Amino acid sequence: MSRSIPFLELAPMHRDLADELKAKFAALLEKGLFSGGEEVEVLASSMQEFLKVPYAIPCANGTDALELALRALEVGPGDEVIVPALTWVSTAEVVKMVGANLVFCDVDADGLMDLTLLPSVISPNTKAVIPVHLYGKMMDMKSLAAIAQKTGIKVIEDAAQAFGAFQGGKSAGAYGDIGCFSFYPTKNLGALGEAGMLTSHDGGLSERLRLLLNHGQPQRDVHELIGRNSRIDTLQAAFLNVKLSYFTPWQQRRKALAKLYLDHLQHLKGIKVPSSILQENHNAHLFTIQTNQRDALKECLSKKGIGTAIHYPLPVPAMKPFGEIDAFPVAARIGKTTLSLPLHPYLREDEVRYVCEEVQRFFNKA
Repeated sequence: MSRSIPFLELAPMHRDLADELKAKFAALLEKGLFSGGEEVEVLASSMQEFLKVPYAIPCANGTDALELALRALEVGPGDEVIVPALTWVSTAEVVKMVGANLVFCDVDADGLMDLTLLPSVISPNTKAVIPVHLYGKMMDMKSLAAIAQKTGIKVIEDAAQAFGAFQGGKSAGAYGDIGCFSFYPTKNLGALGEAGMLTSHDGGLSERLRLLLNHGQPQRDVHELIGRNSRIDTLQAAFLNVKLSYFTPWQQRRKALAKLYLDHLQHLKGIKVPSSILQENHNAHLFTIQTNQRDALKECLSKKGIGTAIHYPLPVPAMKPFGEIDAFPVAARIGKTTLSLPLHPYLREDEVRYVCEEVQRFFNKA
């Protein structure tokens, strides 16, 4: 009889934190405060300290964070924005939403924007580039920053999957003009609903972001610019304040499980394991393997009760809304060969060993 190992299981985490989460909810219910307030202020302050950034601005979700960043930098019609061909769709959607022109750049073997190709797609109309720290692995931000400085383009970091990753002592989201985070429930630090955040080193830019996410209001009924409602929900801020105190041990657990995967799989012929997942520039958000037998392996593991996921099956430019352009061979190959194995802080070591045994058995038979 096969075992059951879901790809992701959040219930055990929330059972462990249930008393604290319920207490936060009860306190807010008693106060009757559900928008803004102390919990949002505490979250911003805690994030500034944790990420070592001067400004952290909570918002409604990660997609909004990206759109707000573009609007704050006044990116719009006639401007070009470069994004990687392999990413979650939000990275490209927001460029279209502000009326700018999308320019795609192929990725390297790890799925990160290929910096050797980036200069060739920069034009006089390029206003910004959005590097994505895919699967939790940070791009070479020093090299990207050098290209951006030389060409004068703005950098918006899509750090939706990379909270907790650091490079050269600086956090993901702290290298660019603006950093964008998601606290979707499946992330390493996840809310119990939708939530996001922006970071910046620029005080003026940070103030503009705060105005944009609150209808352009510095205070009630005073509107200085056209904004929108992208305020974080107070309850989600409160839940994140609870979970942030557990984040470091959760990360240590992720790394330990990732090491266990590597110990069992890195020498296996037929697969490529994630590079640098044990280093600080990777937050071990996903444990992805690449194999030409991806679909067969996924089906085999499913029959054994092992949940897996595909991040992401299609390059964004190959999707219908973006023109179905098939000109990014590395992104296409990764989309066809990458499989994400279970990895979260409440996964047991014996479960990881079982997953590895079944992967090994599959390739030994092959």
